[in-house]
Amino acid sequence: MDFDFTDEQNMVRDGISRLIREQYDWDTRRGVIDSESGWRPELWAQLAELGMLAAPFSEEDGGFGGATEAMIIMEEFGKGLAVEPFIPSVVCAGGFLKHGGSSAQREEYIGGIISGEMIFAFAYAEPRGRYDLANLETTAKADGGDYVLNGHKAVVIGAPWATHFVVTARTSGSQTDKDGISVFVVAKDAQGVSTRDYATVDGRRASEVYFENVKVSGDALIGEAGNGLPLIEKVVDEATAATCAEAVGAMQVTNATTLDYSRQRKQFGVPIGSFQVLQHRMADMLMEYEQSVSMCYLATIKLDEDDATRKKNVSAAKVRIGQAARFIGQSAIQTHGGMGMTDELAVGSYFKRLSIIEGEFGSVDHHMRRHIALTAG
Repeated sequence: MDFDFTDEQNMVRDGISRLIREQYDWDTRRGVIDSESGWRPELWAQLAELGMLAAPFSEEDGGFGGATEAMIIMEEFGKGLAVEPFIPSVVCAGGFLKHGGSSAQREEYIGGIISGEMIFAFAYAEPRGRYDLANLETTAKADGGDYVLNGHKAVVIGAPWATHFVVTARTSGSQTDKDGISVFVVAKDAQGVSTRDYATVDGRRASEVYFENVKVSGDALIGEAGNGLPLIEKVVDEATAATCAEAVGAMQVTNATTLDYSRQRKQFGVPIGSFQVLQHRMADMLMEYEQSVSMCYLATIKLDEDDATRKKNVSAAKVRIGQAARFIGQSAIQTHGGMGMTDELAVGSYFKRLSIIEGEFGSVDHHMRRHIALTAG
């Protein structure tokens, strides 16, 4: 695929690449994820200062880019395994505000996201929901001009650091109806909100978030009441594409690390990289990576197309990249041997992140089924 970046986009890549390379080396990352906070607020402030948190927004909203800029940033995040909440806060919350927010909401929140003063987490997944975005037990009952939320959201990435949540909830209908779904902004310190924080296997932080009679004003509603599913699907597709870009960055480093190791590790007096079977395996890893790059770029440029085209291309990319992530991650571990599974080598952490990405925002099987259904339809 011939995909040329603009001079401005290349500047974004150069800026974020330099920041990750200089401030997110392996030892630094280990210290970050082992710390009490689990992230680097000072790095988040630097990202805001460099304008990176404004990259996916239009000039009208105080930014200078869109989905391609988000893709570029997340690819570099993947190379460094950065844990900062760019997707939950900038891509997800920003996406809801861009596509469905009122002028007052955009004015109130987008500036805070760009400045880094407001951090959002996307509370959408539920313990029994699987990958069905319409399967919601969390409810939002109308109370005059307000709403009262009750429910439980699971594995809310970035929630320990958040100031606000974007919450999906059912305002009418039964648990799996596609109609009757709404989206709300909820302050984390609102009365009735509680969290249980924990570290995830790939080094990030998440929370179980509970809403118990949480009252929010009607102004907290994003978009049209009861018709939130199309907006949720669009934003989740944008987040999926950004996650695919993160996987591409992680796969690039995993391949390079494995190739370098094969040149240094000796067996029978020669580097293991001289063995033909490993040469073939690393050639296969490279091909998986190259195909993933093309699929990631295609999904990103199709995000602004009609719903069916967007969904098909995002699902096709997630399937191909999910398969590649598994192959590259497992091949890297096999080449490194038992040491690859320890925290002593960086490859183990890349393997963990790639394994989680494979199922994030929908597994390979889920997106395969969605793609087949859309194509048949």
